[in-house]
Amino acid sequence: MLFQILKYGSIAIGSVGALYCTLLGLLTTSWFQAHVVYLHAIQMTWGKDLDIPEVFGFLHNQVTPFEIKSASGKALYAWHVLPVELYRQHEQKLRTQPTGLSPNITSQLAFQLLRDDPDALLVIHFHGAGGTVGSGYRCPNYRALSAGRPDKLHVLTFDYRGFGRSAGTPTESGLIVDALSVVEWAMNVARIPPARILIYSQSMGTAVNMAVAEHFALQEPPVVFAGHILTAPFVDVITLVSTYSVAGTIPILGPIAKVPVLFNYLRRYIYDKWSTKDRIASYIKANEVNRRKYCITLIHAEDDYDIPWTHTPQLFWHAISATRPTGISFEELELLKSRARIDNGPAGSVVEWKTECGIIREEILKYGLHDVIMGNPIISLAVMRIFNP
Repeated sequence: MLFQILKYGSIAIGSVGALYCTLLGLLTTSWFQAHVVYLHAIQMTWGKDLDIPEVFGFLHNQVTPFEIKSASGKALYAWHVLPVELYRQHEQKLRTQPTGLSPNITSQLAFQLLRDDPDALLVIHFHGAGGTVGSGYRCPNYRALSAGRPDKLHVLTFDYRGFGRSAGTPTESGLIVDALSVVEWAMNVARIPPARILIYSQSMGTAVNMAVAEHFALQEPPVVFAGHILTAPFVDVITLVSTYSVAGTIPILGPIAKVPVLFNYLRRYIYDKWSTKDRIASYIKANEVNRRKYCITLIHAEDDYDIPWTHTPQLFWHAISATRPTGISFEELELLKSRARIDNGPAGSVVEWKTECGIIREEILKYGLHDVIMGNPIISLAVMRIFNP
């Protein structure tokens, strides 16, 4: 009996080991790795027509579906979401507008309400891995983003290449090109100046956000937006895969990360690095040197089982260190933070760091998970702070 138990136990362990080794082998291929990192094949809106936003809880013609042409030539599927009070003011006219995918967004009343209002504010939304513009908590997120100024705050959201109805295959360079194209559209077609644009992001979108921020900050002359909000960010892909667990319980590379030689070998096969820690530091250094005003808010929940909240203090450290010519150690910063931290009890804690040029804010919530946090009032308040410092 004991022999049989040992026999079948050995077979089971061997099978699991073989499957794990197969998984590791697949992860070294660019195609499989892209599907694991971006999850773009998982739409989460199957059976729902994105061209009918009312299906996702919006008012009739509150959302205009349209396409933005990427610099790569590909069409990116996008939504323009009107703030609810502005919608109420123009409800009768909006009801008579054409529905569905707009072949010419500039002819739509909703677009004109954005372009022609000198006080209009725009939040450009970079979503996370998997899904589409209509997936999961993203729709409540759009409402939370505009809640602080329901008469002025428009939301522009889109699907990167390979996501939803946007053609192509996602890569780090490709997603950055797409995001830059959307921001350029906002500035050049919608004619919204950078000072009235806030870039919001969640999860994987936070890496895209900082890539865009760095790109524009390094231009001549530099372009700096009203602010950037990073919800549930990560340091870089290499750090992420070493800490990531499926559903918070099944580690993918956790066991390998404990063997430095093996992990260092496998990390050479990571194609898209998404080094947010380096880009956030580069962005801040550029603005400090150029004496440009900037604002970054980092938000994370302690019960986030997708991306551990400990990534945010690491990013905050890289950001703060970039404000000093000689930098600052993580330990020294933690000591300073312990003195400056505002404890909000069950709501979490806040640390705000100010320089002559910028504001860097770290908000750690006790609760919010990875996605639920997107509809939290903390998001509305973060937007309001940036537009009304």
